[in-house]
Amino acid sequence: MPPPRSELNGNGPDRRLALVCNRFGEGVAGGAEAVMGELGRGLRERGWDVDVVTSAARDLYTWRNELPEGESSEDGLRVLRFRTALGSGARERNRIGSMIGAGAAVNLADQYRWMNGSVRVPGMHEHLVDNASRYRAIVFSPYLFWTTFACAEIAPRRTILLPCLHDEPEARLDIFKSMFEDSRGIWFQTEPERDLAGRLFRLPPRTAVIGSGIDAPAGYDAEGFRRRHGITGDFLLFAGRREWGKGWPELLAHLGFASSALPDPVTLVTCGVGEIGAVPPGVRVVDLGYLSDDERSNAMAAAAVYVQPSAMESFSRTIMEAWLAGTPVVANAASAVVRWHCERSGAGLTYRDRYELTECLRLLLDQTLSGRMARSGREYVLQNYRWQDVLARAECTIEEWT
Repeated sequence: MPPPRSELNGNGPDRRLALVCNRFGEGVAGGAEAVMGELGRGLRERGWDVDVVTSAARDLYTWRNELPEGESSEDGLRVLRFRTALGSGARERNRIGSMIGAGAAVNLADQYRWMNGSVRVPGMHEHLVDNASRYRAIVFSPYLFWTTFACAEIAPRRTILLPCLHDEPEARLDIFKSMFEDSRGIWFQTEPERDLAGRLFRLPPRTAVIGSGIDAPAGYDAEGFRRRHGITGDFLLFAGRREWGKGWPELLAHLGFASSALPDPVTLVTCGVGEIGAVPPGVRVVDLGYLSDDERSNAMAAAAVYVQPSAMESFSRTIMEAWLAGTPVVANAASAVVRWHCERSGAGLTYRDRYELTECLRLLLDQTLSGRMARSGREYVLQNYRWQDVLARAECTIEEWT
């Protein structure tokens, strides 16, 4: 059953916001979902009434309705959860999706079939149709899901898009043009993300790079982390979704080569979700599963190097967490956003192939160089991505645009 349609509480519509995302809550893995939660809590502290409108799913792969439907209060936010509905015709959708992923021309009808054949949240759509006029602004993220695609069209003059845009074949589909071109405004997290959007779409006059905020932990327990998980010696860390789209299989293959070229075998510690898959000889993978925020921060501090193999990043929260923890970064040069961060900060090296990754690791496992780079990284994050600055930019645009 959908949440009750009771009168919304709190301030008038001039101080009420809706943040719409496909999943939300404890145990939900995803950068966009984490950013929406922190935006919501930060804006609430600045005097806004914030509703989070989301699904009852926790898992990105199954989309099962695991969380309680209806209305709840979480960290001071009013959360409205609605049931997911999986589309039919999975074989046809997979066929179209394979064509899209390969960059083939796909007609408009098939683009709609592909999108509407994915997970849908009908109750969310109904809620926003009924209540859009009660919100000063409705923020949608990320762009690629039905929850944004279908619902952002309900009240475009109240819609602010936080797209989390990647340079991927899906971004070039015609079905996304109206979302990017007709929304009231767009929040970008980095300049390269905005530049990519400008090449793909005729952007509205109201856009802003608001960044994304990172809170520095009060402290780190690197030795305690090692002790709790039985880890000794230098190790690399990857935190995130272990999947093709995030570069996981390629990273394992590259590390297999690096392990044969470096003096010592490679140990890769990973936390997050997704299957590990085949591990090449010479590489030791330690999977810690899903960690709490505090323990993930401890892992960042304990690691010798953080690796970011994804080419599809709109901000890359994890490299900021690594830099705050005093850990240098090695990242895939195919990501314009991460390459931009590394060049601006002087705190990371980028690679284009297995040979360059091997040499990056050889350099960064030398603690003299890595220590200097890590200090630069922490300064970069604290100077550019404090939540109080991000929230001030977001609030200013809401006031100006709506």
